[in-house]
Amino acid sequence: MIETLLGGILGGAFRLAPEILKWLDRKGERGHELAMQDKALEFEKIRGAQRMAEIGASAEAAWNVGAVDALREAVRTQGEKTGVRWADALSISVRPVITYWFMALYCAAKTAAFAAAVTAGAGWGTAILYAWTEADQALWAGVLNFWFLGRVFDRVRS
Repeated sequence: MIETLLGGILGGAFRLAPEILKWLDRKGERGHELAMQDKALEFEKIRGAQRMAEIGASAEAAWNVGAVDALREAVRTQGEKTGVRWADALSISVRPVITYWFMALYCAAKTAAFAAAVTAGAGWGTAILYAWTEADQALWAGVLNFWFLGRVFDRVRS
């Protein structure tokens, strides 16, 4: 009787074993498929982000090209006359007025620095030396180069 009972139990266990193994195998396959889908989803996210970055870079490049073209067009048309006399006169006067205004402010600031130094007890020579800085020398050199070297280059181009 024990043999019958043992045979039945072992027969049932051996019959059930392949089914259990199939179930475990399917569970492993499902886990693997899920992991692969997660990897594919991750890859698609990365690819989408890269594509968006490419689109952004392309749009920025197009915007930069448009901005440079607009600047070039604005500079080109700056010298053109409109035909309206007062508007043309105003346009022509902007740069000289700003230049004279800057020079008046600059001279006033340097005169005030000189006067303050003399009032504080410094001699004229010392006051001049402290009022005239390296930045002033650089600015003066730039102005002279602009006006006098510009004429040389204009002659060479003509």
